[in-house]
Amino acid sequence: MRSLTSSIGMLLILSPLSRHAAAQETPTEREAARAVVQKMDSVERILNVPALVARLTAPNAPRDAVAARAKELMDAELLALGDDITRHPEVGFVETRSVQLLIEHLKKHDFDVQLGAGGLKTAFVAKYTKSSGAPNLGVIVEYDALRGTKGAFHGDQHSTQGPIGIAAAVAIAEYLARTKTPGTVVVFGAPGEEMMPPNAKTVMYDAGVFTGMDVLVRSHSTSATSRPAPGFGTCCMNIDGIKYTFFGAPAHQLTAWNGRNALEAVIHLFNNIDAIRSNLRPEARIQGVITEGGAAPNVVPDKTAADFYIRYPDEVYLAQETEMVNNAARAAALATGTQVKIDHYGKNRDGVGVATLSEVAFAYMKKFGATGVLPEPGKHRATRRRAASRATFPA
Repeated sequence: MRSLTSSIGMLLILSPLSRHAAAQETPTEREAARAVVQKMDSVERILNVPALVARLTAPNAPRDAVAARAKELMDAELLALGDDITRHPEVGFVETRSVQLLIEHLKKHDFDVQLGAGGLKTAFVAKYTKSSGAPNLGVIVEYDALRGTKGAFHGDQHSTQGPIGIAAAVAIAEYLARTKTPGTVVVFGAPGEEMMPPNAKTVMYDAGVFTGMDVLVRSHSTSATSRPAPGFGTCCMNIDGIKYTFFGAPAHQLTAWNGRNALEAVIHLFNNIDAIRSNLRPEARIQGVITEGGAAPNVVPDKTAADFYIRYPDEVYLAQETEMVNNAARAAALATGTQVKIDHYGKNRDGVGVATLSEVAFAYMKKFGATGVLPEPGKHRATRRRAASRATFPA
């Protein structure tokens, strides 16, 4: 276990901008989950994280060899793979080309790969064939692109998550096999992260895909070098996915009074949301698009739809924020004489994290010369970006 733990510390340095957006712990959360937060604070003290970080970042020849092997893999083949995936972006759940490229590289390095994990056709599980026994290390990789008006594009580091994860997994797996150290390395391919909610990893978890893993890690870029604060949540803010569909009555535009305009209703929804933004906490995010706006310019639209992601660091206030948006939709329908259907089609909720491994990763990032280092633990992505802007462009 000691050797694998040391290797895990090495794995975490392989993405200099690694770790998810920072953990969340707001006053609302502390009040709503005071006992939980107190227990996590106690765990942090028991673990003696500073001593753990010092031990795992001290000079260590075997770990340095693992790092050198990972860098060799990146330079020889995996940086080019990341560039290739970047040039050929595929949106969530249809990442067939990207998945095949990742699988080819995993098989080349003695991983046995099974597609269709958790019932998702572009999800996979790849296990190193020379692994033996516990502990079990899981490396999660993502590869889907963002949806854009001019086509899919990689703007969230997913094109390099696979190569980074493969470099880490191969380097550690080879070390375990070469030294005959017990331990198993598994790479999990998780599709459609940008298509959430629900997140594909949640689907895979519910299907038992990650069962048996002792440690699960992944890399993800951020705009500043920091790490999660110990607390409630580990990534990206909680999300509610909601679709608002408005139903009116059709009519020719020359006799528009005979209809009920569903397009006006969805426009009112956006205006109503803008009207309440100043009353929302600054960490709140409400992001929406009109997905259906009518059939023809000379016909009063009788059906429109908008898709929203509503976000907040803690789920207690998120419920209030979501109800505000729902009320904005109800008000829009009332004002236009239409009906609205509110479909809560998905959600993601952060887990509970103590940020121990992230402290190790942060120490390595500083050691290897990361720029834009923020010394204090972050709270969430937006805050970190504002802090990074202040550091780069002082007033």
